[in-house]
Amino acid sequence: MLPLPLLFILATVTIDAMGIGLILPVMPDLIREVASGNLAQAAIWGGVLSTAFAVMQFLFSPMVGSLSDAVGRRPVLLVSLIVMALDYVVMAVAGSIWLLLAGRIVGGITAATHSTAQAYVADVSPPEKKAQNFGLIGAGFGLGFVLGPVLGGLLAEWGTRAPFWVAAGLAGGNALLGWIVLKESVTERTRRAFRWSSANPFATFKLIGKMPGLSALLWVFFLYHLAGAVYPVIWAYYTTEAFAWSPGLIGVSLAVYGLSLAAVQGGLVRPAIARWGETRTVVVGLTIEFFSLVVIAFLTSGWVLMVLIPISALGAIGFPALQGIASKAVPDDVQGALQGVMASLASVAMIIAPLLMTQVFAQFTRDGGVYLPGAPFLVSSVIMALGLVVFLRWGKGK
Repeated sequence: MLPLPLLFILATVTIDAMGIGLILPVMPDLIREVASGNLAQAAIWGGVLSTAFAVMQFLFSPMVGSLSDAVGRRPVLLVSLIVMALDYVVMAVAGSIWLLLAGRIVGGITAATHSTAQAYVADVSPPEKKAQNFGLIGAGFGLGFVLGPVLGGLLAEWGTRAPFWVAAGLAGGNALLGWIVLKESVTERTRRAFRWSSANPFATFKLIGKMPGLSALLWVFFLYHLAGAVYPVIWAYYTTEAFAWSPGLIGVSLAVYGLSLAAVQGGLVRPAIARWGETRTVVVGLTIEFFSLVVIAFLTSGWVLMVLIPISALGAIGFPALQGIASKAVPDDVQGALQGVMASLASVAMIIAPLLMTQVFAQFTRDGGVYLPGAPFLVSSVIMALGLVVFLRWGKGK
């Protein structure tokens, strides 16, 4: 039986993912509603919103991570949940693309829930259980994606704003629950004084980069996120364009992926690591991810894509193993800083990916050109292959 604080963290990540999953199916319609234009133009605006969110997350995640090392995980988690709820309210009432953009900027500044939750898990997990517990975090995220998209697709019947109101309620309710049950995990032994130098994202990169063997792992982490960002960035637009899926069917597809992800990270990570070890598990995961992206790029049948989703989710076994390797490479008193840097790397990936992937999507769905709506997935497969090469070179050196 997991301790109550860890169960709450898993619930937090699950509700966080539910909030994301709730709004994904309606984003193409919402953007076309407030900005007008066709699907390709809506995708480009969606990329701008995602990039604005990621820029703020990149700039502020190291500060939030270092702040959680100093003042504790509990207050950081609670504040981020409260502001997340307010951000969803703004998006629910937004009547222009500029108000949506303002909401994404504020939301990006306080998007500390996931990285701080990971730091909490690192605090309370012994070294031999870190990868396993990171896998549970991934399972919670996957479970949120099971519940969120289905609910979002159903709520879309009441309009494009309904999912945002529900997401706001979930985040606010979770903040209240956290106020009641969450205990602090930062002790006087692991507490680290806040310094502005470590709050600078570039300075934090320099700090982590000095730790032996970690630079290559962070490169792999970055490339993995850059390639994997194609799913949240393009999926709704790609499936609408290629297969004419409705918001409800998009929600079902995301739920299938979330259920598969939860099954893989909750049930397969531990036996995979026990059988192959963490290093080989990462290799297997990256390889599956690569081949899945290539196949998706050239699919012409929506039902074949739906069948492929659980198979592609098998690649998720590699990510918790990669996190476990990185976490064990740093001291206990900089776990928050490490998670902040990882969140910043994910944010850099999300700064680049939306602009890159939406432009590729627009280019390959325009009239008179080569028609390949899955082209962004092909680009991502190349990036994933590069991450695999970097990791293999790191493993060879070890």
